[in-house]
Amino acid sequence: MLDAYPESRLARVLLWSFGVLVLAFLILPTLIVVPISFSASDMLEFPPRSFSLRWYSSFFGSADWMAALRTSLILAGLTAVVSVPVAFLACVAMDRLGGRLARGIYTFAVMPSVVPGILLAIGLFFVLAKLRLLGTLGGVLLGHVVLAIPVAVIVLYPSVRRFDWVQLQAARSLGAGWGGGLVGIMLPQMTISLVSAALMAFLSSLDEAVISIFVSGGANTTLPKLMFISLRDQIDPTIAAISTLWTGFVIAVVLVFAARQKP
Repeated sequence: MLDAYPESRLARVLLWSFGVLVLAFLILPTLIVVPISFSASDMLEFPPRSFSLRWYSSFFGSADWMAALRTSLILAGLTAVVSVPVAFLACVAMDRLGGRLARGIYTFAVMPSVVPGILLAIGLFFVLAKLRLLGTLGGVLLGHVVLAIPVAVIVLYPSVRRFDWVQLQAARSLGAGWGGGLVGIMLPQMTISLVSAALMAFLSSLDEAVISIFVSGGANTTLPKLMFISLRDQIDPTIAAISTLWTGFVIAVVLVFAARQKP
């Protein structure tokens, strides 16, 4: 036992060291972008020679950027509202049906998460073109929902599997219908999972760029697409300012959600 202790301690040290290196690798780009966003230069430069808030002022003072931000936030909210109920019903169906049918539903539900995004975007482009929905809010929403459903299913399915269906059977024996039982008994017990799924769907929509590049446009251009266009046409620290604000917003949302969870 004593001989094994140094090896166990060494393994823990190596594991923690590896974890710190991975976190540093993931955080390093952000640590570079944040100082650039406060640069007074007209170009991206690191480290900045002087500091200014001009690029934040440029972002908030631009009608185009504000319109894209508003579109992205609306899309993210609608994506969460649509995808979570669909994912929840799919999880209930999988749990109650079981067997091959459940595996088939699960495979179909999560398939968009394993298909390359560019292929999904091209296919969606032609479908929406046929339906004359390119550039519309509904068309972009459809693409975002397709990508958010797999995320919501993965979050919700374990909670649905743990639910005790005897409670619902007891409620039905007392006169409650399936809908009333789900809303009154099951959903309150899954509040944390539902909010988590909604948060993940919301954030996945905010971050979605590939599908937005293909199917959004005009008044319904999303912020990630406008950032891509800006990088293609003219590179200035406004992009760094937006990235810093975007990162701060996501971190704030996650921290607020984590703080509100019950221990």
